Amino acid sequence: MSDRPEHNKLDSDCVLPPDHPLPADQLGRYSPERDFYAEKEIAEYVEGQARGEETVQNVERVKTEYIMGAPYEIWDVCTDKDRWWVITNPTNLYSQRHFPSLDYTLSFHVGLMMRVMSRSAKEREDEASPFDEVIRRQMQAADRLEKAIEAVDFQAVGMQLRESLISIVGAARRRIELNENDERPRDADVVGWNRVLIGKLCPGEKNDEIRNYMRALVEKAWPLVNWLTHHRNANNTAATIALDGVDAIAKHYVRLLSRERADRADQCPRCASRDMRTFFDIAIAPDGAYFDACRACGWDSHPGYPDDDEEAVGEGRVTETPHD
Repeated sequence: MSDRPEHNKLDSDCVLPPDHPLPADQLGRYSPERDFYAEKEIAEYVEGQARGEETVQNVERVKTEYIMGAPYEIWDVCTDKDRWWVITNPTNLYSQRHFPSLDYTLSFHVGLMMRVMSRSAKEREDEASPFDEVIRRQMQAADRLEKAIEAVDFQAVGMQLRESLISIVGAARRRIELNENDERPRDADVVGWNRVLIGKLCPGEKNDEIRNYMRALVEKAWPLVNWLTHHRNANNTAATIALDGVDAIAKHYVRLLSRERADRADQCPRCASRDMRTFFDIAIAPDGAYFDACRACGWDSHPGYPDDDEEAVGEGRVTETPHD
């Protein structure tokens, strides 16, 4: 006879039978937070990877983890044949039969993606870039500095850094469109060209601090590398500081030239949130198109589906009024 009191026993009528789980295609009905377009994108990814052999029945975002500042979305995906973890940034999928532990799977994914991206970076080294000459000169300067002993060796580092600065403004000039009336200094006038180019890259009052910083940085670095090139007391400390300074200028120019993409600040027209995402839907006539969606309030610019607008609105997939 059991010693457990009768009133502590579970009532079998209140227990969900373990051999009758809720069907996977019904799970979404009981999720309080849905993200239609993100779920659709993940479902299409899984079905594409399955090459038509599996049909997605439910997609659920488990959580988002930030690792070294990078977000990784983790999805639990059920199909008619299997169950998958899908992890983003970049996206990959893992069968839960072989990867039952989510923490282990995330760690595996991050490590795998780092190796893939490292290999991709090496493969891209042979690709042409506007800053190829700058990179080459910087590498030569660093190599000379590592082996430098005599003052003349450090002077050679200064010469390479001087040419690096000329190459930096030269590469930027090829990427920035100037007006007919804009000032055009001499080719080797790094300070003058920097003033013109930074004025174009950082216009207006809102960019005052960045513009002043970049102008001051180049105005100090240019005489330093020229001094290093000609001074017979050139030494390791001065050469190292100059190398770091020129390297910083090159990196800042690369960032400024790509800032439009990095600082994209589209706002939701409904709630003004900047948490906007872009999706692609092949079903948008005539050949598919991109559209924006707000994670904060659910607004989206999807034009809707002509054959099922009422159903789409009812499910929250599109708003009742199409957005531009």
